[in-house]
Amino acid sequence: MSLAKILWVDDEIDSLTSQILFLENKGYEVATKTNGYDAVEYVKENFVDVVLLDETMPGITGLQTLQQIKENKSTLPVVLITKNEAENIMDDAIGSQISDYLIKPVNPSQVLLSLKKLIDNKRLIAEKTTSAYQQEFRSLFMALNDNPDYNEWMELYRKLVYWELEIQKSDSPEMQEVFYTQKQEANNEFFKFISKNYARWVSPKSTEAPIMSNTLLKYKVLPHLEKGKPLFFVLIDNLRFDQWKAIEPLFAASFRIYEEDTFYSILPTATQYARNAIFSGLMPIEIEKQFNSQWKNDDDEGGKNLYEEEFLKAHLKRAGKGDLKFSYTKITNNQDGQKLVDNIHNMLQNDFNVIVYNFVDMLSHARTEMEVLKELAGDETSYRSLTQSWFEHSPLNQALKKVADKNINVIVATDHGSTRVKTPAKVIGDKQTTANLRYKHGRNLNYEEKDVLAFRDPKEAGLPVPNVNSSYIFAKGDIFLCYPNNYNHFVNYYKNTFQHGGISLEEMIIPVIRMGTK
Repeated sequence: MSLAKILWVDDEIDSLTSQILFLENKGYEVATKTNGYDAVEYVKENFVDVVLLDETMPGITGLQTLQQIKENKSTLPVVLITKNEAENIMDDAIGSQISDYLIKPVNPSQVLLSLKKLIDNKRLIAEKTTSAYQQEFRSLFMALNDNPDYNEWMELYRKLVYWELEIQKSDSPEMQEVFYTQKQEANNEFFKFISKNYARWVSPKSTEAPIMSNTLLKYKVLPHLEKGKPLFFVLIDNLRFDQWKAIEPLFAASFRIYEEDTFYSILPTATQYARNAIFSGLMPIEIEKQFNSQWKNDDDEGGKNLYEEEFLKAHLKRAGKGDLKFSYTKITNNQDGQKLVDNIHNMLQNDFNVIVYNFVDMLSHARTEMEVLKELAGDETSYRSLTQSWFEHSPLNQALKKVADKNINVIVATDHGSTRVKTPAKVIGDKQTTANLRYKHGRNLNYEEKDVLAFRDPKEAGLPVPNVNSSYIFAKGDIFLCYPNNYNHFVNYYKNTFQHGGISLEEMIIPVIRMGTK
């Protein structure tokens, strides 16, 4: 069986006999034609993997032949072979979607390389990725067992995301299985690491902690404010680091990326805690003290994220930036998004523009509710793909493109990530216990110690005490917390959905990216 079927079209085909024999010895089947008309007819009636097409032929030219081939078989790769190095010919050829371009005289190795690139590309990448990951696997495993600190954990997670995306390209189910096991092991170790260190990080006496939600603006945003150079701080709700990598090329098309970094979300990795902490620059327990009427616990009536602008104003004042001209825009639907597109030029008059975009969070919640989205975002790969497709066509992308040529700074970040939950765990609590799947607080909670990180005194986690004797628990890895009543229904309903609030690399180590005008 041949490696692939090639159609070689050249009016001097007899002079290429040795080249054709070379390809046949390498395992390719080669059919030949001497003019464009015959080539077009042949492609209509026969299966071909690649066409090698001479540019200068009597009758119809190579470019005209190319156009007719594409009308019939739009995805068929065509390699144009020409004596002509004129730039306009190259431009025409590339504009006509050729797959490769060779200048005469071509030697057999050039042709072979071009064919390998087009036909074997995926297989060669898969083989290379597999062997490279097998080598890296050992060093990742050793790093896991080497007691990493919070910086090393961020580096480890970035490597895991890199390999996840590479293995996705290789399309090897076996490698994906090996990788998934390693990521699970990493999450187990990460849970131990957070359990050991979190209380110390968030203690008022802390002398060393990573950049977290409550210190993000202080260290990563406010230092880049410059008079006369607007800074756009775009917070995309619930954006994981791997989802950032999926939309990164779209940003890179418009902006120069100066710094790609990560930071830690506070616990619970949920919007009302993490996002309020970002804008206020305070831990939730301090927000409750300083803004008692605005802070809402999970079981309180009313919206939990209604005062972000107020928190930000107070934060800027405390940081000595109270005289800055700033805007705060929250987008929760397409109509708001279109307003942003229309209004973005006016924002150039401000020093600081905050844009909170709520799509990815809605996507993860809607995916739980809607069967069609469960199909569209069934796993990490399709979840990334959906995020990329959304951003590409979003008003946010349109708006940023409108100001991409202006002298601005842009910082993109998020409030927390999400993780795909797979393992149910039972929790028993009283009527006051909250409904969240990845964290709960309430009195008299009963749970398996190994499944959660528990704070019997919420103050140790920098959290308010909703009721006397309330404690908080945070789920480990891919666990989701269910009550015993109606247990099977909930397990089946929520298994394999994307949730947040607990402790995993995906929820806690999240992107912050700084970019500027090209």
